[in-house]
Amino acid sequence: MKFLSVNRRVVALLAVIVPLAVLLVYVALRSGPLAPIPVTVNVVDERAITPSLFGIGTVESRYTYRIGTTAAGRIKQVAVQVGDRVQQGQLLGEMDPVDLDDRIAAQGAALKRAESVVQAAEAQVREASARKAYAENQANRYEQLLQARTASVEVVEGKRQERQVTEAGLAAARANLDAARQDLARVRADREGLIRQRANLRLIAPVGGLVAARNADPGTTVVAGQSVVEVIDPATLWIHVRFDQLRVSGLRPGLPAQIVLRSREGERLAGRVLRVEPIADAVTEETLAKVTFAALPKRLPSIGELAEVTVALPAVPAAPVVPNASLQRVNGGLGVWRLDGEGLRFAPVQVGVADLEGWTQIRQGLQSGDRVVVYSQRALNSRSRVKVVERLEGVAP
Repeated sequence: MKFLSVNRRVVALLAVIVPLAVLLVYVALRSGPLAPIPVTVNVVDERAITPSLFGIGTVESRYTYRIGTTAAGRIKQVAVQVGDRVQQGQLLGEMDPVDLDDRIAAQGAALKRAESVVQAAEAQVREASARKAYAENQANRYEQLLQARTASVEVVEGKRQERQVTEAGLAAARANLDAARQDLARVRADREGLIRQRANLRLIAPVGGLVAARNADPGTTVVAGQSVVEVIDPATLWIHVRFDQLRVSGLRPGLPAQIVLRSREGERLAGRVLRVEPIADAVTEETLAKVTFAALPKRLPSIGELAEVTVALPAVPAAPVVPNASLQRVNGGLGVWRLDGEGLRFAPVQVGVADLEGWTQIRQGLQSGDRVVVYSQRALNSRSRVKVVERLEGVAP
């Protein structure tokens, strides 16, 4: 009886434990760590894609005119404010001339005096020329009288000496005239230099444009070459864009582009690639390019504003493509998880161009009709059991 009682207890215990163990195995295989991993798959097919290149840039002005004085001084007035539109030749500001106007007036008086000295020297030359002509006539007349033996040799020698004296006087008068003219030229040059220096104190707009910066106010002392006002030409705005060097194959001037300014989300502006810079950024491994607006927006963007630029690259022939999300790196190699008759296998691939719709061209490693894993609920390995589903929770279709 005792033996039968023990067997009954064992049978009852087994009746409880065995179903629990079966249930535990079932749960582990269906929803536990040993359960198949839900995945979504995509069938590889061939299609022609139009690759696009995406980059981030900033709004810049091709030409910025930094207007300042050529000599140190104090600012007398600044006639414009940031944001004002100016015309070519417009007065933007002026430096304090200090004593420059008085020096110009003094040089003007010196110029008149030098002109008077020149006039006096010219009169002296005319007088010396007249005396020389008279002395020559007298010398020639007495030469004839000497030949006629009606004048003495001493008188003729005296007339010859008078002619030589008048010639020397004429030469001296001409030298004085040259010196006076040289002094007149020096005074005139000094005065013109002061006038140009005075003109440089007026800050004039070299082109029509927009005042971008006002770096000093009236009363401020600035050094030579320091910028007081900065003017930009709004018609020359462009985007300085940075592109990933791994994706710039095919980037060239003239390609169409779309520009989205950070302050105008959703508004796409047409543009084109103006040029690709010959020098890249070696630190960030980016290629630099300039993108211009096809038509400037009515409300001009701020200088330095961030912009998103998408460049449409030339279309490529049809080839196998996969979603970007299917590409994985395993042990440093790029590839995809492929489903075939043997189960799950990692297939290394060589990729080509990609577009902004999420498709990447496969150059080698896959064929049309292959099934690849796009999304998985957990990380995969070669021993993973998978279950194909239409979509995963929390993942966009």
